[in-house]
Amino acid sequence: MKLTAPCAVSLLLLSTLHAGAATKFEYWPGAAYDAATPTFHQVLGYDPGERLTSHAGIVKYLEALAAAAPARIKLVEYGHSWEGRRLLYAVIGSENHIRRLAEIRAGIQNLADPRRTPDPEARKLIASLPAVVWLAYGVHGNELSSPEAALLTAYHLLASRHDKMVDDILAHALIMVLPTQNPDGRDRFVHHFEQSEGPQPDANPMALEHTEPWPGGRGNHYSFDLNRDWIALTQPEIQSQVKALLEWFPLVYVDLHEMGADSTYYFAPEAVPFNPHLASDQVTSLLWFGKNNARWFDKFGFSYFTREVFDAFYPGYGASWPSYFGSVAMTYEQASARGLLMRRADESVFHYRDTVRHHFVASLSTAETAARNREHLLGDFYRYRQSAIEEGRREPVREYLLPRSGDVSSVDRLALLLAEHGVEVRRAKSAFRAAAREFPAASYAISLAQPSKRLIRALLDADVRMEPPFLKEQERRRAKKLSDEIYDVTAWSLPLMFNLECVPSAEPVSGDFEMVRAGQALPGKVDNPKATVAYLVPWGTASAGRFLTAALRQDLRLWSADKAFVQSGRKFPSGTLIIKVKEHGADLAGQLARLALSSGAEVVGTDTGWVDEGPDFGSNHVLLLRPPSIALAWDHPTSPLSAG
Repeated sequence: MKLTAPCAVSLLLLSTLHAGAATKFEYWPGAAYDAATPTFHQVLGYDPGERLTSHAGIVKYLEALAAAAPARIKLVEYGHSWEGRRLLYAVIGSENHIRRLAEIRAGIQNLADPRRTPDPEARKLIASLPAVVWLAYGVHGNELSSPEAALLTAYHLLASRHDKMVDDILAHALIMVLPTQNPDGRDRFVHHFEQSEGPQPDANPMALEHTEPWPGGRGNHYSFDLNRDWIALTQPEIQSQVKALLEWFPLVYVDLHEMGADSTYYFAPEAVPFNPHLASDQVTSLLWFGKNNARWFDKFGFSYFTREVFDAFYPGYGASWPSYFGSVAMTYEQASARGLLMRRADESVFHYRDTVRHHFVASLSTAETAARNREHLLGDFYRYRQSAIEEGRREPVREYLLPRSGDVSSVDRLALLLAEHGVEVRRAKSAFRAAAREFPAASYAISLAQPSKRLIRALLDADVRMEPPFLKEQERRRAKKLSDEIYDVTAWSLPLMFNLECVPSAEPVSGDFEMVRAGQALPGKVDNPKATVAYLVPWGTASAGRFLTAALRQDLRLWSADKAFVQSGRKFPSGTLIIKVKEHGADLAGQLARLALSSGAEVVGTDTGWVDEGPDFGSNHVLLLRPPSIALAWDHPTSPLSAG
């Protein structure tokens, strides 16, 4: 009987799986493990790489590890996804390091601000602090292997016996293992896979188990690509991670991804162009990690590539944003099985556990490199932030100023966003003069003489230049009708995105200022909260739009003047919202106060319906606003990322 090619491949796969059952797959050949540390199989019922682990399974296994070794691992809940799933990271280190976590975090915070930590004190901290390594897995939910590798990394670090490499890592580093940044997207894929699989895994890339239904698992609940949210900070999964990073300032940050099945494995150094606001020693440090990864991959016979495809220009990825507080930040990319087995275009077949193993080895290699170069990395971090202050004091732009005019609520929102990024932003208590012009009270000043100087320039500069040789090569390629070599985003200036004026000043600004705090409320308020006739919300700001949306959700009855009007000497623009007191209950003032606080909107109470100019409140030019019924382009052929 002659077998067709598909039948032959199927028999080969079945024989491979049965052979695998007899011989236990070794992720780190020769490793000896403490029997008291719970294994995958003991907790989840299967070995690593044999199944796809749901978010609940990931949490269950981490909690089992934490219960078994509380002196060497601490779980931290840092937020929740849109669907309410817990966001966790595990802190793994020696008993001494775990015991003094608060002291270590305080020391890192001191090292991060050279203005309060002079060189002699910094040298003492550098001699005593461990290297904090942040390993972030699974930002795209359908990139499957890295969360499993995260669990395997945690197990290996906790359970290994008589392993000098692990002992050195735990002695000189704190390893932060964040197993999944996007639990909602991951569970969407895992659920699809479990519904679609047959009795045996199917390596055919066209098999249903590899073919996700729309919108797929890449994005979060709202189909948002979380790896593009590190500048705008709109999603809770990234907002909460940024807050955690600013508590720890890890020296090394790795974002572990997957790519197309026909590739191999990618790690740093990145491709050109590099963002000009990166420091030269950061670029040099990438080579340490790349070369050590290559050493282990060569030892195990794994294929890899570097310095291609993934450039270091855009500051808004998880693997780039931490660079701007002084970290060595990197992307690792593994060819994806999108299930348990995958056949490549060359007819070779690889298993999910292979993809897990590659990320696992890269994770350990990274931790080893950081531990080995602990003092050097700590010194580079301190000098990065010290030199940022020095550059900010001597470069042509000494301050960026945000005049509070026009859409003032957007000005406020940008100032608060910068504070969320860890940038020091000051708010003027009174008007001041700078850059040969007047600035109204409540305008904002951002000094460049601060540790976040390079992040400020990366976010606020209107034009971030690429290296001339790279641009010359792109022009040559364009002339030959070849595609460019930029991976993704090339423009992102926040003032331009907010449509706001950002004024550079060649001199430091003096005056009466207060510091803006991350997380503080937008300056919304209600004037005349005991108004007897109506409340007005002047139109023309983003906060008024936020107020309108929230008020409609609360079933308030809102009217809008389609012409400008003047009342009590104040001109209100067309579109101004009118909320009539008699159309609502007794708690209207309280409702409006809460809405003003959450939206940042100005609400003006009035005790009369008399208007000096323009339409009265009962005019036909004052229209009732009804909640809109919005249609979203959804499902095929719409791009999930466009719909989200």
